[in-house]
Amino acid sequence: MLTDSARETINEVVASHKQMPGALLPILHGIQDAVGYIPAEAVDSIARELNLSRAEVHGVVTYYHHFRSEPAGKHVVQICRAEACQSMGSERLWAHACLHLDSDGHKPTKDGVFTVEPVYCLGLCASSPSMAIDGKVHARVSVEKFNTLVAQARSRA
Repeated sequence: MLTDSARETINEVVASHKQMPGALLPILHGIQDAVGYIPAEAVDSIARELNLSRAEVHGVVTYYHHFRSEPAGKHVVQICRAEACQSMGSERLWAHACLHLDSDGHKPTKDGVFTVEPVYCLGLCASSPSMAIDGKVHARVSVEKFNTLVAQARSRA
């Protein structure tokens, strides 16, 4: 259930972008930046305001890995799973992250501290594998470096 504040924020984002050509992606980014995710309730209002079907809006939300339809944990851990990072061990890093944080990806950990998400390029292909925690990008991430970065984030939680 959305708070009145979140509902108001969503309405403001939609109103401020709906006249733009190709407004759907800017609206979705604006809502996720402001609220942290794209609530199911927002899909209906976005569809109505842009004269799209709910299926079209939902399809875009679910197609792009960047968008989430549930609130994230306090810290978002993104592991690059693009080809360059895969060739340097990101699949092993992904498996370790999921095991270490007891996560299957996309959903917050049981304690609500972390959400592990795949990302498909952080722009550090020459320094792979890479990851980001709360938007701060890290290069050449080993399992040991991952553990250190997560421990630092946990101490801030």
